[in-house]
Amino acid sequence: MSGVYARRLSVVAATAALAATSALFTAPSAQAAMPTPVSAATARTYLGQLTVGAEGSSSGYSRDKFPHWITQSGACDTREVVLKRDGTNVQQNSSCQATSGSWYSTYDGATWSAASDVDIDHMVPLAEAWRSGASSWTNAQRQSFANDLTRPQLIAVTDNVNQSKGDKDPAEWMPPSSSYKCTYVRAWVHVKKHYNLSVDSAEKSALQSALNGC
Repeated sequence: MSGVYARRLSVVAATAALAATSALFTAPSAQAAMPTPVSAATARTYLGQLTVGAEGSSSGYSRDKFPHWITQSGACDTREVVLKRDGTNVQQNSSCQATSGSWYSTYDGATWSAASDVDIDHMVPLAEAWRSGASSWTNAQRQSFANDLTRPQLIAVTDNVNQSKGDKDPAEWMPPSSSYKCTYVRAWVHVKKHYNLSVDSAEKSALQSALNGC
């Protein structure tokens, strides 16, 4: 019986290995790999700690006040670093520009093979940050925010989906892919908490509702 049992274990192990291998081949061809946001439970705690108030004015706002994309290493700027990080089989030329690769956009589930079809989204948009407290920051602080590779603030996504988002908050826009909404709001709260940015009441309600479903 021991020999039969051992063979059965071997079959189970082989089946499990085959399933794992199959999963590798059926996964999306590329998966965005921004830093993992805090858990839903932590995000709910953070959300309760954020200052709630009317959204500030856009007066004085300019993207130029959030210098990006800055050089990160050698010839590579922040955009190229994120394209390399979030893509699969990304090839770069001597100027660090992505010349080939594959990018899976978690916002809408689309996969792209040209870097020109991909935007680097600021999870909390620059204009939204300005209206939420960044207007009082120094240019150096805004530069750090606009090029933050440590928090879940930058992600490669389909360009026209990013453009449809614009500077909207989660009360006004959420990713088309419902399966990504939980990660999206966790990341949004994570970034706002780290940078001590405020939320307006509609934004907070939308975030609470989404987090309660996580």
